[in-house]
Amino acid sequence: MATIKYNPTTPSRRHMSVTDYKAVLTKSTPEKSLVVTKKKHAGRNSYGRITVRHRGGGNKIKYRIIDFKRADASANTVIGIEYDPNRTAFIALLENEAGVRSYIIAPDGLKVGDVVYSGADADIKPGNTLPIANIPVGTMINNIELYPGKGSQLVRAAGVFAQLIAKENGVAQVRLPSGEVRIVRLDCKATIGQIGNTDHDTVKVGKAGKTRHKGIRPTVRGSVMNPCDHPHGGGEGRSPIGRPSPVTPWGKPALGYKTRNKKARTDKFIVKRRNAK
Repeated sequence: MATIKYNPTTPSRRHMSVTDYKAVLTKSTPEKSLVVTKKKHAGRNSYGRITVRHRGGGNKIKYRIIDFKRADASANTVIGIEYDPNRTAFIALLENEAGVRSYIIAPDGLKVGDVVYSGADADIKPGNTLPIANIPVGTMINNIELYPGKGSQLVRAAGVFAQLIAKENGVAQVRLPSGEVRIVRLDCKATIGQIGNTDHDTVKVGKAGKTRHKGIRPTVRGSVMNPCDHPHGGGEGRSPIGRPSPVTPWGKPALGYKTRNKKARTDKFIVKRRNAK
């Protein structure tokens, strides 16, 4: 997929690039029956306390209801490829033989007019969803279930894919985009192919305003704060942080500190860590 690069007419335009949406998207407005309002929380939890910093503002958006379960086994025809403000990937609008419409995350190469299926007897082609037991070893897959019938949870971002590398003893081994190798049950579903919008990671934002449109507010360095606001703060003029290594505003190590629970129940499903040598 192509990206559009701008001429340096202003300082912000000098390095800006955007995805060439006209070459991909075929529908500009979402399906009204498949959108719901999305309330803004500005990083606050149910108690009103900020749990995610640097959030607030941004454009008003509505949530598109995505069919992550793919339970409909009938033929579904692609009638549109759309932009989704809630995710990096594009979404495809499907319509089955009864006229019922649904959204799925669009894999790379899916076009208007293509027909996709979900079921054990579906062909091995992008957009079709099958149980992992029916997918050949070595196939690129996405939208992987962790629990049968729950819906896909893994590999849903733009341009990513996982690879099925082994099937034995009733389970499969899947190499995730991070490099982690994980065990998944054979009766879990997965979709064939790579997620679309593969050039997403090459796009240059170019100016601060585009980040604000996404609802992301500025990040302030701890070293310019007061000591009461951040462990790095204080001192006369420009001062070092005064610690062996950087820390978060709450004093936890900021570089290389593992936060995963050492007794996590799902450790037994991880064959190889993403950072294993």
